[in-house]
Formats: sequence, structure tokens, C-alpha cells
Amino acid sequence: MKKQGMFLLLCSLSIGCVWGQESNPDSTRLKTEQNELKESLANIDGQLEVCQQTYYAAQTKKVSYDTVGLGQFRYEMAQLKEQKKQQEIVFIKKHPNYLVSLEALNDVIGAIPADIEQYRQLFEGLSQEVQNSEVGQKTKKTINRYMAVRIGAEAPLFSAPDTAGKEIKLSDFRGKYVLLDFWASWCVPCREENPLVVKAYQQFKDKNFEILSVSLDQPGKQEAWLKAIHDDRLDWAHVSDLKFWNNAVAQLYAVRSIPQNFLIDPEGKIIAANLRGENLERTLTDLLNN
Repeated sequence: MKKQGMFLLLCSLSIGCVWGQESNPDSTRLKTEQNELKESLANIDGQLEVCQQTYYAAQTKKVSYDTVGLGQFRYEMAQLKEQKKQQEIVFIKKHPNYLVSLEALNDVIGAIPADIEQYRQLFEGLSQEVQNSEVGQKTKKTINRYMAVRIGAEAPLFSAPDTAGKEIKLSDFRGKYVLLDFWASWCVPCREENPLVVKAYQQFKDKNFEILSVSLDQPGKQEAWLKAIHDDRLDWAHVSDLKFWNNAVAQLYAVRSIPQNFLIDPEGKIIAANLRGENLERTLTDLLNN
């Protein structure tokens, strides 16, 4: 989910909960390039808008909010967003000298990048002027943060307080497969996902598998955090500094959207990420049912 207010509703309807984006500096050149990018994406953006409005219109006709059609809506939105991403990649490759290519690249990267190595190469294909711009340097830092937690990288070590204030270290889990799970009590998609995580834990907890959950709950919201753990039956280790999106572990792992997770092997290497729904169970079955 993103931050607060009306977006909490939009977040609950989307793929996940996401931190907002910064705007780019204003200039005549940039405005011209932005118009060109906007024109190139007009068709797919129109389809995305129609998809959203169609779903919202269907929901407003109901007495209360429900999840009818939500799965199909999410699927259609994901397909359209992937089409948009591919069009943006084409635009970036065609316009390596455009400052707006950075805007397109940041949209492609998103909150949970599918292939950060590919996006790093896209960045390096831009002109030096674009790379060295203020936005270019920020984009490079973003890419480097994601590269540090890509699949195949060593999982960054940390310690954080549990529900009783005791420090828990990631290194305490060395020798086991551990799912590092980012969530929050206020995140609707997280709470929807929790039953599937519980199912996976019950199935594999005796097969060298553990879960360490990191909550992005807000300052002063410990009771809400504890209640959600109890209500959702999350019977594993939990940590949080209750600093919302400024959570230290979330910052370390470049987390800008929840739910999000990283699967770490017994040697401390990240071997999978963003395992949602049945994909989590399938992945663990392949690894642990030998």
C-alpha cells in the first residue's frame, strides 16, 4: 500500500501497497519530452483508465464493498501494466538522450522490479548527460539499492526488536530456509495474503523452514500490530521498529511496496522474492519436499 487517505482504498484494490514517487524538475525541454512520452503511451494509459473505472463503477453499485471480481481486476491490471512497461522500455531504448527516459525508467522499475539487472543495463545505455543529471543520480542510487537485494545476492544482515522489545538477528536463522516477510496490520492485501502464508508455514515448519515477519506499522500502533498477529494466527517471529515506511529493515531491503518477501537459503543467499499466493507453496514444495 502507499501512504494514507483515499489511497488506502485504491491500494486495497491494486496489486499491493506502494510508496509514492518523486516528481522530476520542470523545464521546457522536459515538458516537450514528457508530451512525447505521454503520446506514445496514450493508448495503453487509456486502457488502464477504462479498466479502473469499470471496476470502481461496479463496486459503487453494491451496498457495501466486496471482493467480487477483484481477482479478475487485478489480473487485467497486471497484464495492462506489463504491456505499458514493455512500451516504456522501447521508448527508453529509442531515446537515450531524453531526460524523460529516466521518468519512464523509474516507472518501469516500480516498487518491486522484476529484473533489476535488465533495468541497470537500460540505465547504462542512456547518455552520460542523462545519467549524470540530478534525477539520473537518484535513479542510479535506486538501482544500486535493488541490486543489493536481487536474487543471488547475500541477504543484508540486521537486528530488530520483536514484540517484547528483544533484538532478533537475521543471522539467528542461518542454516535454515527463512521467508523474510514484509507486511503491516493496516495493509489490506497483506491481510488477504496472510492465510496463504500461514498455510505454507504449517506445511513446512518442520522441514528446516522459518518465517521472520517485519511490520511497517506506524508509531504508537503496537497494539494494532499485536492484534493482527493474533487475529491472523501468525505463529512465528515478528520484528518492527514501528516507523512506518521508514522502517530500518524495509529501507535496507529497498521495500517500497507491501506485501513483499524474500526467500533466503541456509547459507544466507536470496534465492527468490515476491512469492505471492500459491507460488509460495509451489516454491517451498520444490525446495523442501525431497
